[in-house]
Amino acid sequence: MLDIRYIKENPEEVIARAAKKLKDVREDVYKVIELDERRRALIAKGDELKAAQNRASKQIPQMKKAGEDVTELLAEMKRISAEVGTTDAELRDVETEYTVTLMGLPNLPDDDLVAGGKEANQPLRYIGEPHKFDFEPKNHVELCESLHLIDYPRGTKLAGNGFWLYSGMGARLEWALLNYFIDTHIGDGYQMILPPHMLLEECGMTAGQFPKYKDEVYHIANPTDDRFRFMLPTAETALVSLHRDEILTEKDLPRKYFAYTPCFRREAGSYRADERGMVRGHQFNKVEMVQYTLPEKSDEAFEEMVGKAEALVAGLGLHFRTVKLAAGDCSDLMARTYDIEIQIPSMDGYKEVSSVSNARDYQARRGRMRFKRDGSDKTEFMHTLNGSGLATSRIFPALVEQNQQADGSVVVPEVLRKYLGGIDILRP
Repeated sequence: MLDIRYIKENPEEVIARAAKKLKDVREDVYKVIELDERRRALIAKGDELKAAQNRASKQIPQMKKAGEDVTELLAEMKRISAEVGTTDAELRDVETEYTVTLMGLPNLPDDDLVAGGKEANQPLRYIGEPHKFDFEPKNHVELCESLHLIDYPRGTKLAGNGFWLYSGMGARLEWALLNYFIDTHIGDGYQMILPPHMLLEECGMTAGQFPKYKDEVYHIANPTDDRFRFMLPTAETALVSLHRDEILTEKDLPRKYFAYTPCFRREAGSYRADERGMVRGHQFNKVEMVQYTLPEKSDEAFEEMVGKAEALVAGLGLHFRTVKLAAGDCSDLMARTYDIEIQIPSMDGYKEVSSVSNARDYQARRGRMRFKRDGSDKTEFMHTLNGSGLATSRIFPALVEQNQQADGSVVVPEVLRKYLGGIDILRP
């Protein structure tokens, strides 16, 4: 959520910066300014009416005690009471519209981001060499089936299209990847969290996924509890609510967390022809990093998290690139994002396996997450950052495709072998 004071003082700047994200927010910017003025006027009016009520309430017993007629004052009290009710109702309506409009404004991109969409993204670096084969390589679906790693038909039988089932060495390889990610994060000083997989609506609101993307999650119906719950689409949604409504101290920051969870997403529309197998689905496994930082430390934290995501992929020996997203390709919630994109040879290109993003104070404002500096009573908003570290649903296809051999076997990356009892090659 943006700072209303910044919006009121710099409306045209907000409009111009949002335009770099290909967002036309002019109408909403001036609407939220007008609603804020109405809201403040109604609050002042309500306070004035309630003060008049209090004065009259004190006056009536005194007048009665003095034998004076209070008929007119009682009538005035009734009129004020009715006006208070009307003012409070109007204030509720205005505050609801104000909150929805303010929360609907996107985060503003950092100044160094170029305007435009995906076409304006900037590859920053390539790590490793693209794989070239002296034989006809297989795609990951063929490899996973021939090696009995993934059972696509039974996954569909159990849950429908967009689901798969890991079996045998496939399940062990998936678990090895997750253990590699987890061990690395623990070694880097991040605190491990295992959050609930069902979350309350407030988590989606704080993360910024609600209300705009509320229809893209799986809702949970509970006949004994009418609170809105949903299956988490990413562990970020849980982790960025850990300190919701809290005030930390300067010494508490940074807070570095990571979590393993399955992620549940309603993938809308038809899949592209090249997005076969497990590249896009309704459920996948991911380890997610989140940091809470001092505002002046968030750039440093961002570079640290990008480096961590790169190191995880590089540790697997896989070829990938790091891409700085243009403003319009960043999500509405983020001020900047770098994607780690891995080569999947059969797709003739790169697929994102990690997005590292800095939300600045956008999520902290939504979740009222603040801190106090040493020796100060003033509260400030923290900065929040998140990054995949990593999602397996595209690492797994890249791993088997990049490491395949002419006989259909797949070489296991060295860092994973200790989790597989020393197995170094998966054979048909």
